[in-house]
Amino acid sequence: MQRDASIEDQIRSCREHAARQGLEVVDVYSDKAISGASLMRSGIQKLLRDAQMSAFDVVLSEGLDRLSRNQADIASIYQKLQFRDVVIETVSEGVISEMHIGLKGTMNSLFLKDLAIKTHRGLKGRALAGKSAGGKAYGYQNVIRYDASGEPIRGDRKINPVEAAVVRRIFKDYAAGLSPKKIAETLNAEVLPGPSGQTWGASTLHGNRERGTGILNNELYIGRQVWNRLTYVKDPETGKRISRLNPEADWVITEVPELRIIDEDLWNAVRNRQGAMKVKNTDTPVWDRRRPKTLFSGLMTCGACGGGFAKVSQSQFGCSTARNKGKAVCSNMATIGQAELERRVLDALQNNLMDKEALTIFCEEYAKERNRLQAEATQNQGSLEKELSATKRDHSKLIDAILAGVPADQVKDRMNALDARRIELEAQLSREPAPSAIRIHPKMAETYRDQVGLLIEQLQQPEGMLEAKEALRGLIDRIVLTPPPEGGKLSIHLEGALAALLLLSLGSKTQKGLSDKTQAVECVDELVLVAGVGFEPTTFRL
Repeated sequence: MQRDASIEDQIRSCREHAARQGLEVVDVYSDKAISGASLMRSGIQKLLRDAQMSAFDVVLSEGLDRLSRNQADIASIYQKLQFRDVVIETVSEGVISEMHIGLKGTMNSLFLKDLAIKTHRGLKGRALAGKSAGGKAYGYQNVIRYDASGEPIRGDRKINPVEAAVVRRIFKDYAAGLSPKKIAETLNAEVLPGPSGQTWGASTLHGNRERGTGILNNELYIGRQVWNRLTYVKDPETGKRISRLNPEADWVITEVPELRIIDEDLWNAVRNRQGAMKVKNTDTPVWDRRRPKTLFSGLMTCGACGGGFAKVSQSQFGCSTARNKGKAVCSNMATIGQAELERRVLDALQNNLMDKEALTIFCEEYAKERNRLQAEATQNQGSLEKELSATKRDHSKLIDAILAGVPADQVKDRMNALDARRIELEAQLSREPAPSAIRIHPKMAETYRDQVGLLIEQLQQPEGMLEAKEALRGLIDRIVLTPPPEGGKLSIHLEGALAALLLLSLGSKTQKGLSDKTQAVECVDELVLVAGVGFEPTTFRL
């Protein structure tokens, strides 16, 4: 809900402050309309990467909470920048110290918690009044009204006749025996937009009955609003929101008969059909089934539409989009057996992704990137040495001035500042990495193939199977399966996770029982940096 001008206002304020302090602005980092409670932001991540390259001396922001409102995150940012001798300064607080991190970090964290409580209280009031407490369900549209003072009245809505007709049709077709997949396929064939404006999918319809998600489980269609069924929390590792089911006692249920779209008989008919449907040989409802995981499940992508590949029978994989959304979205009905897929991918993983020609190209590109990074480091070192010489020279001039009769108290402050800067520069130069030769293990390809071979062998051993499976999956970004124009077998385009491939090729310990070579430890940071900055994924078609 951030105003478009908010970022520009902050940048203008910081530029004015920098001008007053005599600071040169070398770059601007921003994350528009993204929560400050997370570090999963492109702007802050780029700032931290550039800090490692000594691209700036000071980070200036309007307030400390602009960097992060999370207490642990702001402490981590401060620690990383302090290690690089980068100062944090804000327009409102000045130069930031450990005291600011402790006090302001706690205050910002409490602000977020207090804001969440107040927001939840306000939304609960809306829900009790029968108004919308967030989001817009398919079949309804928001109503914009204003009170006597011109302030907007929020939360009002009404039935959308066109979408309501689609909702009734979905309920009737499902109650008549059609599957969610068939209903979605028909809607897509008629080019009817789904709730998000995109295509329809089976999960959009059946959702999860326990959690009240999906068209067929939305009680608002029978004039009953259920709010606070779910709580959303943010995973600190990934920054993604995860939903959790609240106790039923915490739900806020309000009757809103004016919003009813489905009559009671049709609603009950759908409930009865859902209650009778279980996954074969289990007591698990169809909307909450868990497909068994295979070696490459979740990594396969359809080359025709970009959708996922999943089990379509006991032993065959096929495009989920083609089967769930119909030919109007994807016509790739080709399948591949699990055994054949795993055999072809494992063979390519071991014998093709790290062949001699690919390794030669990598070494050339790696050398270029290392030389570029080394040149930047050398240039930075030269600048520091030049400034250190000037600092020492100016300090000597002041000593000469004192000896010539200038009162010491007139130059004392300047001498202290120069001396402090000299110590700071000498400390920075002592940390600058010395130029090093490019080190590429002459047996990278052989080591890589041996390591993958060991992992494949461990797939047959109960003790190491799960770890080997995860290690092999970590070497792959995507497996793209594309049907050939003339028919026949699916072609497989394998995209490897370059950093993981390189670590394995250096003999790093990615799996229990594998060797751990010293060189892998020495090169790991450089390899990951180069792989992350200068390269596309390693690919191979088979």
